[in-house]
Amino acid sequence: MFAEAQSDPALSKEVFEAEETRLRTALLKAQYRQLKREDRGLLIVVAGIDGAGKGATINLLNEWMDPRHIHTLAFGEPTHDEQERPPLWRYWNEMPAKGKTGIVFGSWYLPLLREAARKKPRAQRLTEYVDTINRFEASLTADGIQIIKLWYHLSAKAQAKRTKNLLSNPETAWQVTEADRKVQKKYDRICQAGDTVIRLLNAPHAPWTVIPSADEHMRAVCTAQTVLHALEQRPRAPKSQVFTASSETRRRSPDRFAQLDYSATLDKDDYESELSQLQGRLAHAVRSKAFAERSLVLAFEGQDAAGKGGAIRRVTHALDLRQVDIHPISAPSHHELAHPYLWRFWRRLPRQGRIAIFDRSWYGRVLVERVEGLASSAAWRRAYGEINDFEHQLAGHGAIVLKFWLAVTPAEQLKRFRERERSPFKNFKITPDDWRNREKWNLYTQAANDMLARTDTDDAPWHLIAANDKRHARVQVLRDIVTAMEKTL
Repeated sequence: MFAEAQSDPALSKEVFEAEETRLRTALLKAQYRQLKREDRGLLIVVAGIDGAGKGATINLLNEWMDPRHIHTLAFGEPTHDEQERPPLWRYWNEMPAKGKTGIVFGSWYLPLLREAARKKPRAQRLTEYVDTINRFEASLTADGIQIIKLWYHLSAKAQAKRTKNLLSNPETAWQVTEADRKVQKKYDRICQAGDTVIRLLNAPHAPWTVIPSADEHMRAVCTAQTVLHALEQRPRAPKSQVFTASSETRRRSPDRFAQLDYSATLDKDDYESELSQLQGRLAHAVRSKAFAERSLVLAFEGQDAAGKGGAIRRVTHALDLRQVDIHPISAPSHHELAHPYLWRFWRRLPRQGRIAIFDRSWYGRVLVERVEGLASSAAWRRAYGEINDFEHQLAGHGAIVLKFWLAVTPAEQLKRFRERERSPFKNFKITPDDWRNREKWNLYTQAANDMLARTDTDDAPWHLIAANDKRHARVQVLRDIVTAMEKTL
């Protein structure tokens, strides 16, 4: 795989100067065309042998293109803040908007490369890293992000010579890192690790390109040619979709709403007693030492006027509001639409010891966007797998993820709509959208049943609660939270 790069090919100065003029012009034109579209972006992942000139080449690329629209993201060891979230959080958090170009140093490949470079790589760990990366890149690509991955390579002799030349000049010596100095001792193992990674994750939708790096002219031209080729083509969807909708998504899901007992009620005295007791238990749980190493993520969905806001207020009454963030989710803004779908939810994830409550959530894609035709069939069908993977990563990093659907009957919803219209304190809550959504009750019910059937997992279970009686629903929400918290902690 590295034979050509290890032969250290070179370009003459004359050939380089001719190519530079052509490539600079073509890159700028392609970059500006992409900016106008805003439905796609380019992500360049940089890796390879230390001391191969990666940084110098990316600096040159910024000179050849318009640097105002290039975001260079350099990731070192995770900060304390980053360690308190799932590993991919920091990459999602810094994802540039579509239309822009992102260049990533210290990418999600670093843990995989380190594992592959061990004397005895652990097969299970390699499989886990590969699966996570494959899903991440497939999700980005399906959302319009073109990914190219550049591996900068040169022979051990050329790497040693380049390092020596940099060290000999006080003005360039600072470019040599401790890792550059250690390459000679580990060169063969680094090559083996790189070969393993490229073989395992060289997909058509996110390909690796090996860049010969001994000669700076060859290195620059090969980099520019690869970037230009990516800018000039549309992102390629994975041939074998990682998040393929199974045949079950085309079958009618069981009607879980029909199984609910909407007559369940709770009288005022029992309500006050149980509410106080459960709030006390919740307060104790979130203040425990065990919770300091975890987080709590609560997602609330349900029909309009089902009482989500009231249930959330009874939960937060037990919490120190300095410990909790409440996120009311509405239609995505223009800025949010310029990023992959899950981006705005990744950015809102809580640190350890904190709580995030979502009033509406990432399930909008398979509910309102599906019913209202705001997402393509392929997008919302793919979303079931993307969401399950997202929640699996949260749970795998110690988050307690609970999802609530508060369900009311059509008659109860109509009653509440009428009450809102008459109340000066509540009439702001009723909108034309509420009435329009009510006309599509059956479509939303089918979408919700499909969602429940495909995303009710051990990592993030759904709690379906009959909410015709608000007191019953509020207490049941708290009971489910407290039960899960106490069992986990």
